[in-house]
Amino acid sequence: MDIILFDGVCNFCNAGINFVIRHDRQQRFRFAPLQSAAATTLGAAHQIDTGELNSFILIQNGKAYTKSTAALRVARQLPFPWKLLYAGIILPRFIRDSIYNLIARNRYRWFGKKDACMIPTPEIRSRFLP
Repeated sequence: MDIILFDGVCNFCNAGINFVIRHDRQQRFRFAPLQSAAATTLGAAHQIDTGELNSFILIQNGKAYTKSTAALRVARQLPFPWKLLYAGIILPRFIRDSIYNLIARNRYRWFGKKDACMIPTPEIRSRFLP
């Protein structure tokens, strides 16, 4: 099971998670907001401070990936044409993560922020960690 940890109050992050849910036909991914106890536990197990709230984290095959690497690895698991985005992995990480960091720093200003984490619909609630 692959787990995505995301900023649950970020509108951009929530839109990204909803995109993954719509396109993840094999239901490979499970989700947890960074603000949750599940994310804190998983972060600690992988020596990641989830309190920073500025990174998208993918836990896959017992290994944690962050920032652009995490996003590209998720895209790789989605159907065509989205999996083609994984080609971006050829860019050096410092370039990919610089772009990622620019978006992360401005995400609330550009896309807005909720007062609380999203509440999954009953149809997708089982895909979220308790």
